[in-house]
Amino acid sequence: MIDTTILAHDIVIVGAGLAGLRAAIAAKENGIQDVAVVSKVHPLRSHSGAAQGGIAAALGNTVPDKENNPVASQDGGQDSIDLHFADTVKGSDWLGDQDAIEVLVSEAPSILYEYEHWGCVFSRLDDGRIAQRWFGGHSQPRACYAADWTGHVLLQTLYQQAERHGVKFYPECEVTSLVVRDRVCRGVIAWELATGRLIALRARAVMFGTGGYGRAFRITSNATANTGDGLALAYRAGVPLEDMEFVQFHPTGLYPSGILMSEAARGEGGYLINDAGERFMSKYAPSKMELGPRDLVSRSIQQEINEGRGIGGGEYVHLDLRHLGAAKIKERLPQVRQLGIDFVGVDCIEAPIPIQPTAHYSMGGIPTDLDGQVILDADKTPLVGFFAAGECACVSVHGANRLGTNSLLEATLFGRRAGRAMAAFVQTASLPGWPADALSEARAEIEALLARQRGERSLDIANTLRAEMTKNVGLFREKAGLEAALKVIAECRERFARVSLDDKHPVFNTDLMAAIELGHILEFAELVTVGALARQESRGSHFRTDFPKRDDANWLKHTLVYRTDRGPELRFKPVVITKSPPQERKY
Repeated sequence: MIDTTILAHDIVIVGAGLAGLRAAIAAKENGIQDVAVVSKVHPLRSHSGAAQGGIAAALGNTVPDKENNPVASQDGGQDSIDLHFADTVKGSDWLGDQDAIEVLVSEAPSILYEYEHWGCVFSRLDDGRIAQRWFGGHSQPRACYAADWTGHVLLQTLYQQAERHGVKFYPECEVTSLVVRDRVCRGVIAWELATGRLIALRARAVMFGTGGYGRAFRITSNATANTGDGLALAYRAGVPLEDMEFVQFHPTGLYPSGILMSEAARGEGGYLINDAGERFMSKYAPSKMELGPRDLVSRSIQQEINEGRGIGGGEYVHLDLRHLGAAKIKERLPQVRQLGIDFVGVDCIEAPIPIQPTAHYSMGGIPTDLDGQVILDADKTPLVGFFAAGECACVSVHGANRLGTNSLLEATLFGRRAGRAMAAFVQTASLPGWPADALSEARAEIEALLARQRGERSLDIANTLRAEMTKNVGLFREKAGLEAALKVIAECRERFARVSLDDKHPVFNTDLMAAIELGHILEFAELVTVGALARQESRGSHFRTDFPKRDDANWLKHTLVYRTDRGPELRFKPVVITKSPPQERKY
């Protein structure tokens, strides 16, 4: 029998990426001493560290010279909060909530200067200011960066501050339950890999910063840990999920693995080349070329491949950086270069890199207000004591498509806001009661998995699911394919009920972890597909070949999907529009 224990903290945060760490620091800064962070991996292995290209803020530090090199601006730059707002709204295809976007862009400079004052090692101009470069969909060079290791240095900076503030960490713990009763969050239950025990963590407030779900797809830039755990657990606990049909594919995943080749490569002037040697983006985004928004560039690449203009007629095109020169590549794109050398044997100084679109980011997630409070409906009814921030959340600054460099900003900024809101909440909130059956139910589920002697292997089911999601719920979607995907998902769920593990011991059981993660993916894969089938238009990352136009008359609204005994139920809520009415989106 699996051992169990019950512990308590004022605040429990699940996820140790930028959102979770910044929330923990903010809570500590605002007087809460007992703050704990639970992470499936060691905090410094959190997926925020894999981000490469930059973090956005309208600092106006640089303007490009004739060769697209960032140089110090003589007049404070041309960038502004208003331009950042306009670019983000346009990038979202007018599905982003403009009150949230206003917060994002207005508070962005303070986030960057906070990182700087904490010692973050940004790349800099000769005069010492933070360097900024171009990124897709932005009208100014506003991506603050540290070569192409930006997420890594931001994560290191926040982890140092969390340690300085005395945040308690529970590393390598897989959360298996979000405990909610009577619309009050009571805490979470986590399986600790090192001991095999289940830990019930009671809390006055819980926050999810659990990241995205790229591992629902066969080709992805995401780490193996990105299995959408927080989304599935929230949904099971009665929380609706918002805009799940919007999944971003990054244009430049290394072929054939999908490993991220940072947008910084195009921000520094890289070309996308088809089999005929053409810079084909001139056909799709003539004013932006390779620096169009990610949804447009990804579909353009895939269209070139589908129409036979992939390299050698194959499944990839080329990212060509050779014209940038060895010095610039070594200074600003060292990771991009090394990944090419390590994984496909190509040195981008000497030869172009093979790339293809790769599942990258989820615009939808757990609905929240501007302070990270999880809400249950269009009337903003709160789930008391439950907060969320970062990629798992949907405050909807990204709408239908996220601009590169806005994700690290969103995670940090709304993590900070959620941490402050939780600190204010727990000042007066008592520790809620703990349901007697919660821990026994969680233990029974795991023990049933360990006890089953014969059945399906989780990896076989996962491979079937991921292939189907990539085929029919990817860059291009249509009714028949989405309906076929729903059938495959249902079959996979039936097979999952028969899953059996080779390893029967609860300690460091990666077979058990894979089964738990697959259960989470199966929970929300259906929601992505149901939302995509219902939304009869094309907007941002969601492209229906049978409905290729945007339809503001019928679909300028957010999707909310609820769990019911009859299956997923779709409801809707309006988009918040403050000062930028919808218009045609073209680049």
